[in-house]
Amino acid sequence: MGHAQRFFDRFRSDAFEPGQTDGGFHVWWGPLPELEAWDHVVECSITLEVLRAPKRSSLTFWAMQATFRDVANSTQGVAHLGLQWNQRHPDFRAVNWGGYRNPSDVSSILDGTDSALQSRADDPNTRDYSWRIGTPYRLTILRGTDGWAGWVTDLRRGEMLCVRELAAGGDRLTDIVMWTELFGRPNEPTIAVRWSDAEAVTSSGRRLTPLHHRVAYPPEPTWRRLNTVHDGVGVVQITDVRRTVARNTELPSTGFRPPMAAPPPDRAL
Repeated sequence: MGHAQRFFDRFRSDAFEPGQTDGGFHVWWGPLPELEAWDHVVECSITLEVLRAPKRSSLTFWAMQATFRDVANSTQGVAHLGLQWNQRHPDFRAVNWGGYRNPSDVSSILDGTDSALQSRADDPNTRDYSWRIGTPYRLTILRGTDGWAGWVTDLRRGEMLCVRELAAGGDRLTDIVMWTELFGRPNEPTIAVRWSDAEAVTSSGRRLTPLHHRVAYPPEPTWRRLNTVHDGVGVVQITDVRRTVARNTELPSTGFRPPMAAPPPDRAL
């Protein structure tokens, strides 16, 4: 039995009855050290690895989200950048960079530039993207030419890709959070992703790491089998396992990353 399998099996227990609601859980960025009042975040990055992919067709979305604000601290929109398991795309693989002008109104969808990636005509935010299990992808949100750009970098192949730019105002990023959004049932086979190497760039050019990450779960009891742990490399979000880390727990934002090995086979662990 491999290390990854033993890691997941530590949390497994009896089967769980399915619920009826969609669910998602979050990892919030803590404060940045030594951030002066006159300085602000203009870029944020996180590394995402899908450790165990879904086995059902239900949509799953893993993303980093940020809010756009101006100098008066007024909200100019919110957007999320990440990978999807999405049956509408080849081999269920896609990337999404989209958001809303008003965070409380999901109909206020932000306009954006065209993307070089193929997609369905009815969804400009979600594009075909053949991500691979076990491969680290660097997600980056920063100012572009026509708005806020969402970049994805395949760290094994060294391939950098701008998904598109979103037409949102503001000159700074706040309320940064990573999440796993689930559109299936709570007892579907275990899914797991790892978030690591969080970094913010400020308007003065400083590169800072959050002091910690804070864990959050949905309140419904049907989603009690969600867990968020630190595995020594980063923060791992796991579904359909016994919860061992409570809501509002602060986890390290950094970890030890061993030298990168050869790419693993593109299959679930």
